Amino acid sequence: PRGRSAPGSPPPPTGYMHVGNLRTALYTWLIARHAGGTFILRIEDTDQGRLVEGATDVIYRTMAECGLTHDEGPDVGGPVGPYIQSERRDLYQPYAHLLVEKGAAYYCFCEKAASEEDAGDFDRADDPCRDLSPEEARQRVEAGEPYVIRQRIPHEGTTTFHDVSFGDITVENKTLDDQVLLKRDGLPTYNFANVVDDHLMGITTWYGEASTSAPPPSTICCTSLRLGHPHLRPLLPRYAGPAQQDVQAPRGPLLRGPEGPGYLTEAILNYVALLGWAPKGERSEQEIFSLSELVEAFDIAGISKSPAIFDIDKLTYFNATYLRAMAPEDFAKAAEPYIREAVKNPAIDVSAVAALLQARCEKLTEIPEKVDFFDQLPDYGVECFTNKKSKTNPEVSQAMLEAAIPALEGIGDWTADAVHDTLIALAEHLGVKNATLMWPVRIAAAGKLVTPGGAVEICHILGKDETLRRLRLGLDKLRA
Repeated sequence: PRGRSAPGSPPPPTGYMHVGNLRTALYTWLIARHAGGTFILRIEDTDQGRLVEGATDVIYRTMAECGLTHDEGPDVGGPVGPYIQSERRDLYQPYAHLLVEKGAAYYCFCEKAASEEDAGDFDRADDPCRDLSPEEARQRVEAGEPYVIRQRIPHEGTTTFHDVSFGDITVENKTLDDQVLLKRDGLPTYNFANVVDDHLMGITTWYGEASTSAPPPSTICCTSLRLGHPHLRPLLPRYAGPAQQDVQAPRGPLLRGPEGPGYLTEAILNYVALLGWAPKGERSEQEIFSLSELVEAFDIAGISKSPAIFDIDKLTYFNATYLRAMAPEDFAKAAEPYIREAVKNPAIDVSAVAALLQARCEKLTEIPEKVDFFDQLPDYGVECFTNKKSKTNPEVSQAMLEAAIPALEGIGDWTADAVHDTLIALAEHLGVKNATLMWPVRIAAAGKLVTPGGAVEICHILGKDETLRRLRLGLDKLRA
């Protein structure tokens, strides 16, 4: 259907977006784009106590970076604004008072903890205010006594709501609490605000994490107010870690700079899309999707009913796949902030270092520790020169460096080919395998057992003078 979609559990302005927020926004955006509908960004900030300064800007920036453009919202406007719920305060109160008039809600004057009043999901017997006569309640309101408006849930019977993924879901009313609809500050609670806003904004598609606690009271509200219900209302499967504990995405903005988690936005979106959804038909075996391919393939029928397991290793696999598929110049641009975090020497060619990393890097945040030796030779012991596979030990390594230093000194034009050809010819002249020569040269040049790139690449990037200086230091270490 061509309709109007809004996330059913969108990111509140309380900090960075995590996996649940992003997945809800992504799925809603995908179904809207797949159906040619309208995607609305609504900022749900009725919980004023949890607001974080600047968090709304984080939402805008993250959504834009992910390519989840919206057709209507606070920053672009639209026909059913305002799109920030705290600016819609006056729209909710008439609906709450109408429910009171219909007997579907009541004024509550009881003192409750703020967390209880916001959530309304604490265990209790009937609230004493539930049985107040309308006259007494009205007198106390007119006298200026603080109050909240609570929903009057029927004691008997059941409530059924339809979900396109799970079908009809029936809940016994006796298991539901009289939830707060309107708080003492005059702002609605999350669920009530969404009932009103979805009606006024014409929302036809609603997404939220699988939970049977929120829809029944909302359904009762809609019935009492004679409001229509969303045509599509899929509940997303919950997500958890290997032990079923709640898991969030790497904290911080989804950026490629040093302040980010080291994951490419494209990889995060691809992985999150598959966190509870699977493609059907000819794409059923496909794992790697561009955003446009997701729009084409996304279908509510592919949403799983089972809990989704958030696997950080799987996300890392996706990220590595995307990193390796990048054009070399794009990877160099993405990697540069991380390389420069460890390599301050402007003489070191970032593009050359990036070329070593692209096939050996799973996350951008791994880069600094992989390349720090280019900036400063680390302290290392002579035991590093011993390698069984390369058939080296301190004595062999000393002989190799004594031969390599004058050979490299003789190079005029310090190119990668010149370094390579010189060392290969020297190994042949010495009658040893290439690895027997390359191992001590690499150890002396890098000071680390594991490096991106081999002796030739490292020596070329370091330059002639620095390479020879490091090799002489290594030789001194072996002679000591």
